[in-house]
Amino acid sequence: MDTASEPTWQEQLRDAFREPSELAAFLNTPLDRLPPLPRSGSFPLLVPRGFANRMRKGDPLDPLLRQVWPDASESVAAPEERSDPVGDLSSRKAPGLLQKYASRALVVATGACAVHCRYCFRQNFPYDESATSPSRWAAQLDAFRADASLREAVLSGGDPLVLPDSAFAARVADLESVAHLSTLRIHSRLPVVLPSRITSDLCRILSTSRLRVVVVAHANHPSEIDSSVASAIARLRGAGAVVLNQSVLLAGVNDSADALENLSLALWDAGAMPYYLHALDRVEGSSRFRVADTDGIRLVEELRRRLPGYLVPRFVREIEGEPSKTPVG
Repeated sequence: MDTASEPTWQEQLRDAFREPSELAAFLNTPLDRLPPLPRSGSFPLLVPRGFANRMRKGDPLDPLLRQVWPDASESVAAPEERSDPVGDLSSRKAPGLLQKYASRALVVATGACAVHCRYCFRQNFPYDESATSPSRWAAQLDAFRADASLREAVLSGGDPLVLPDSAFAARVADLESVAHLSTLRIHSRLPVVLPSRITSDLCRILSTSRLRVVVVAHANHPSEIDSSVASAIARLRGAGAVVLNQSVLLAGVNDSADALENLSLALWDAGAMPYYLHALDRVEGSSRFRVADTDGIRLVEELRRRLPGYLVPRFVREIEGEPSKTPVG
């Protein structure tokens, strides 16, 4: 799907919306109909235009817009909210390398993303301290080599697919050199928000790897999945990757049985398997997205009545210090 007539994914990312006023104008939605903006902040707006194209024009309550629109409420932290809500900092095995669970470790490959989701649990992560340099990457590889119990390397971030193909290929090749690793898992929002990133070169890297490849995409609402996303998922599957999806249960976005049912069906039609439905990580300033556990349990029970079991995601929460994701209810 790499054509000379279309902008490259890098050009599309450079052309993303970064000013709220420009996004509002594109959506034909006056600023005074949208939630008030924060006075200042270090987590700016970032929205690819292709993702914005899937938003409903003139609708300040559009569920895709709600996920990315900066809100003044972000400056108010509830007592139970934290800057590091899932214990990333306490799980560092080396700078930029996290291990919370047996048999796998997670590489914070970059602090960059293609979209800034306002509920992001790593929006306060000290990426500068974990930025990958040759020496830090060597230390991470040494940690993988030193622990024969590690079977899976997880590339996360930020978003690892923001890396250019050459850098990404070099990471994969280095991980392939660790004999006891058998699986490469990639957590990325790009197949959904910037599907042009799934290039033929990227697919070649994945298809020729000796590692089994799992791509965990991230869509929260059925409107996020259009033909371009389905094509990106098809390319990943054609490269031999298993494609899963994880969602976050978000008030005003997908906190209805209809939205979650249609999301599972849209994912299935596109070739991705619903995997996790996460209870919101309580990062500072995220209260507007919170859904009570009792409501989430009720929604998942309704999904079980409507869908075959393989299309019902597992409703889980990440709790610091626990040996796995914790089922809710």
